[in-house]
Amino acid sequence: MLQGSSMLKVRSPRWQRKRTLKLQDDGVTVSCESNKSFSKPKSFSVMEVECVREGCQSETLRRLSSSLPEDQCLTIVFKGGRKSLDLQCHSKDEAQHWARGIRTLQERVNNMSQTEKLDQYPSPLTLLTWIHAYLRQADLNRDGKMTYEEVQMLFQMINIDLNEQYAFSLFKKCDQSANGRLEYGEIEHFCRELLRRPELDAVFRQYSSNGRVLSTVDLRDFLNDQGEDNTLVHAQSLILTYELNEWARKNQLMTANGFTMYMLSKENDVFDPEHGRVYQDMSRPLSHYFISSSHNTYLTKDQLMGESSTDPYIRALNHGCRCVELDCWDGDKEPLIYHGHTLTSKVPFREVVETIAEYAFKASLYPLILSLENHCSVEQQAIMARQLRSILGDKLLTESLTDQLSESLPSPEELKGKILVKGKKERVEQESSTSSESSCSEDESKSQGKAKAKKEGKKVSKLSPELSDLVVYTRSVPFKGFDQTAKRPPNEMSSFSESEALKHIKNSGKLFVRHNSRQLSRIYPSGQRLQSSNYNPQDMWNAGCQIVALNFQTDGEQMDLNRGRFLPNGRCGYVLKPSFLCQPDSEFNPENTGGGPGHNPTLLTIKVISAQQLPKPDTEKLNSIVDPLVWVETHGAPIDNNKKKTHRIDNNGFNPRWDCTFKFLLHVPELVLVRFVVEDHDYTARNEFLGQFTLPFTSIR
Repeated sequence: MLQGSSMLKVRSPRWQRKRTLKLQDDGVTVSCESNKSFSKPKSFSVMEVECVREGCQSETLRRLSSSLPEDQCLTIVFKGGRKSLDLQCHSKDEAQHWARGIRTLQERVNNMSQTEKLDQYPSPLTLLTWIHAYLRQADLNRDGKMTYEEVQMLFQMINIDLNEQYAFSLFKKCDQSANGRLEYGEIEHFCRELLRRPELDAVFRQYSSNGRVLSTVDLRDFLNDQGEDNTLVHAQSLILTYELNEWARKNQLMTANGFTMYMLSKENDVFDPEHGRVYQDMSRPLSHYFISSSHNTYLTKDQLMGESSTDPYIRALNHGCRCVELDCWDGDKEPLIYHGHTLTSKVPFREVVETIAEYAFKASLYPLILSLENHCSVEQQAIMARQLRSILGDKLLTESLTDQLSESLPSPEELKGKILVKGKKERVEQESSTSSESSCSEDESKSQGKAKAKKEGKKVSKLSPELSDLVVYTRSVPFKGFDQTAKRPPNEMSSFSESEALKHIKNSGKLFVRHNSRQLSRIYPSGQRLQSSNYNPQDMWNAGCQIVALNFQTDGEQMDLNRGRFLPNGRCGYVLKPSFLCQPDSEFNPENTGGGPGHNPTLLTIKVISAQQLPKPDTEKLNSIVDPLVWVETHGAPIDNNKKKTHRIDNNGFNPRWDCTFKFLLHVPELVLVRFVVEDHDYTARNEFLGQFTLPFTSIR
């Protein structure tokens, strides 16, 4: 991999281009270069790779499988919206080397100790090596030394506009050889001076008994004040992990640099580390959990012309999604998945199910729900059923766990490792044609043809008994009012458009909460969202709706909230709802929470101190330096929705400092998500998004 390999990048039978893939010296970055001299070299980090699929498994390579040697092909699937990379290597061994090599590098980074990350392993994971990567770019003549002009270019690259006098004095201070250039040791000194954090130095001096180092006693005092483990053993382990100076480590001391590394490590993450594992009770009924859910999972972009692919299923499942959608239509011989009556491409139902079988339980062992949007004929429904059985095997749930239907749904623990089919089910008591149910889910708007058929008293369509038999605990039924559904068994569930759900929340919020304590509700985006935009999921969670389906391919505030909601509990895709959303006689009203269940006024105080290494919104603008500001938002019950912002810091994306304190009075804290957003202030247009982090209030340590 370090030597590089020449491969073919494949898009179609006619579009196949030579590319050279080479692992860079940092052991993380892979360059992908074209033979064209004017082409800008591209690269990716192995940590940006979702998975590597060997053989002809992508849609593109499957179409060309008859003309390509399968054992020489591989597909690199990226996280986020980046298009997958289909490649043909020169040999089977080369394809295996790259596939296994990328996986090995990912495992190595994930399993590295903190000391290795900070010191031994040259990767962009650390402050020091992050600057070193830019140093190499700023070193125009590649002599390994830095002139003042090259240092000025470095400042632009790392997003900092230093005062000219201070920048030059810093350069002169580090140029100990006084030759106008920084050499290796001087560059190290220069980098460490840049990395100094005055706000952390102040804390360091506050606890250091001599102003130079922290003893284990000093460090224990600091840990005690922070409410952390302040035992001698823990203090010693922190020094061994984060202190880079060998002499200090041997003498059980922590320098200012070691303290900075510790403060910027995951040890001080705002997210409670205990919530990074499955810590909640998983033996409650399914209806007592929020369930991570995707809408039109097969689409990579918009709802009209977007590509249908198996890749979005991989991304969704790898991120803990536990309900994916399959929009099924008749194909020539076998069912296809695509967005009907549009120009989206098509992917075989079989390929999607094969992908689901492979990735269903890699990120989470808890049950996966397949939401079937079924538009197929009876004949092809039977094919769907056979393919589900043959491909999923024992993973597919085909019968109840008990002989008799319980008064509540089974738990995620009881259904561990199982795949459930959500769809229509034939009624045993059918006595006439009018009692037959449509094969199509209620999510789909009724066409004129359906309306006409209904008017004439004909069956809209029929269900295949084979497919109907696969529906056990997630039977789709039309919603006929809260009084009616309260009399029905808990395995019946309804789907609501976002507007229908909002109407129920506004007009019958308390009844909706009670309904969702016993039965599942699925919410889906409006059909008007052609660009795959999303609605606000928090509104639906406030009413206890479990399956709040979003367009995972579209980033933005709504998906940020979704990731934040399912960040805790080991990211397993199931999060236990607050108790007041699980009681069949709940008095909680999502529209009016004052004094009722869940009402527990809590003051949240957040101080935004500083940031470091902020990205640029447009990497093409080398001279552009950001003017960052921070928004702190709370999302929850309507009364708890709030947002506040810091002032902007001009021309400093490297180490801006705000020292702003905000207070939020939360009324229903168990529902609240806290979102931090960093923007680049723009004088002439909308501020540009730089980054965000969202987590539940209950997961703040």
